[in-house]
Amino acid sequence: MSDRAGRGAAGTTAGPTAAPPAGYGQLWGADPGAWLAAGAAWRGLTGPVQRRADGLDTRVDTLRPGWSGAAAAAARERVGALRGALTDVLPALIEVDQVLAEFATRLGAAKARLAAAVAHADAGGLLVDRAGAVRPDPARPRPTERLGPGLTQVAAEIRGALELAGTADREAAARLGGLTTAAVTGWVSVPPAWRPSSGAGPAEVSRWWAGLTPAERRWLVGHEPARIGCLDGVPVTARDQANRLLLAGQREELAARRRRLLGPLPPGPAELARLARLARVDAALRGLDALGGRLAAPGAPRAYLLGLDPAGDGRAVVALGNPDRAGAVLTYVPGMTADLADAPGELGRAARVLDRCAALGPGEETAAVLWLDYDAPDFLPEAARARQAEDAGPALHRFQEGLRASHEGPPARHTVLGHSYGSVVVGTAARDHGLSADALVFVGSPGVGVRHAGELGVPPGQVWASTAPDDVIRLARPPEELARRAVLAGAPLGSAALLDGRDHELWFGRDPSDPGFGGRRFPSGRYGHTGYWEPGNPALDGMARIVLGR
Repeated sequence: MSDRAGRGAAGTTAGPTAAPPAGYGQLWGADPGAWLAAGAAWRGLTGPVQRRADGLDTRVDTLRPGWSGAAAAAARERVGALRGALTDVLPALIEVDQVLAEFATRLGAAKARLAAAVAHADAGGLLVDRAGAVRPDPARPRPTERLGPGLTQVAAEIRGALELAGTADREAAARLGGLTTAAVTGWVSVPPAWRPSSGAGPAEVSRWWAGLTPAERRWLVGHEPARIGCLDGVPVTARDQANRLLLAGQREELAARRRRLLGPLPPGPAELARLARLARVDAALRGLDALGGRLAAPGAPRAYLLGLDPAGDGRAVVALGNPDRAGAVLTYVPGMTADLADAPGELGRAARVLDRCAALGPGEETAAVLWLDYDAPDFLPEAARARQAEDAGPALHRFQEGLRASHEGPPARHTVLGHSYGSVVVGTAARDHGLSADALVFVGSPGVGVRHAGELGVPPGQVWASTAPDDVIRLARPPEELARRAVLAGAPLGSAALLDGRDHELWFGRDPSDPGFGGRRFPSGRYGHTGYWEPGNPALDGMARIVLGR
């Protein structure tokens, strides 16, 4: 607590005073980090519990060859029940972590609002004492008539911060109480009798999930994690629980692929191909391990694993903060060469935007999602075609619909950001399928598949773009334009003909940062094609302000 926030406890001033609210000192002293650490400790139990369950399987396998009959069958059944009791608790351990992390997030937001209220009081010549009462500061006398309205406003801001903390506390207590009850009555029940069809939309999936009992939901997470983990419309928390249960097996799948590639081959094309595949698998393993480290980190914001596929180049969908509870949500789609090996670095870009959101809007709850659920081009010939962007469109459309369907409380502001080829993915999805988004952002874009912002399905005033002055993407001209320029470059008056207003044409359509595109622009410094997230680049603040709707 600051000195100015704590002075005046003895009541040494006269004039209008706002009564002290309950819980002020408690909120000042609260430590969100301690709650995050407590949640991480609960989540850390999943490893030992899973190993103990796997150990039971190993013991049964050891006994099976030399033991048969009714006693052996009864023993196997009993050990199977013990193993089931252990694995049934795994989703609950992750859920405790989620509850405490989300409580810590809201507690942090409440503390930020409280600090802003005290700063507002200080700037207005007011004093907030240790009990939270607001009164004129005797060291800076001002006319009484100018103190009243400011005093009322500061007092309301303090009450708002305390109400947010109180609501978060009650919600966390209720959710933990439900887990406590389940621990007594049993974690799971029989499986649900009905599941939505494979073609069901996210809204239908959300309604189905809402109709299940908590025990049925836990059964699905524990017994069908591969289905639940990738099902758009299921809440973020359930998807995170399911995907974390799959994580160890997915790493083993990659490790097994690596072992198969280690066998010797005679020199030649086959050996070169094997070495190339081995290098890709090694990179994917390093990326998965780094991603696993971020998922295990106890600090804020908590990471939620919404999808992971180690096949091929690998795919990942990871959220920082819970999109279902945030008021502003960013979905970031990276571009060419992005794969599982790159996921930690790409997630770092999303984190930088989130950090700037926290600085620009203290007390506001935001979340950022890395959406790498498509096969990004590996080489320029692939990146010159729209096929992979077109293939990605339906999945991105469903994902955004799912975020809307599973969101809790008032609708969030959703922003979808595409970088480089990722902007082609976003533009193509918006054009062909529609995106459930309030704003679209394109940075370092080679065009987005349309000639005007009005074709993207969101208000043109909410279509934003930025291209750095030294971004090489500015040279991504369509083939016919490149040929025309080559001819004109050697012709009389050719340089004049090149200034005919076609500079806005890029490989995939009109430059979205050109005024004629009909969207809005925000500035970038000279940071090249990949520097939009650099701390000194004004583009970083530009992206954060768009996410916040400012």
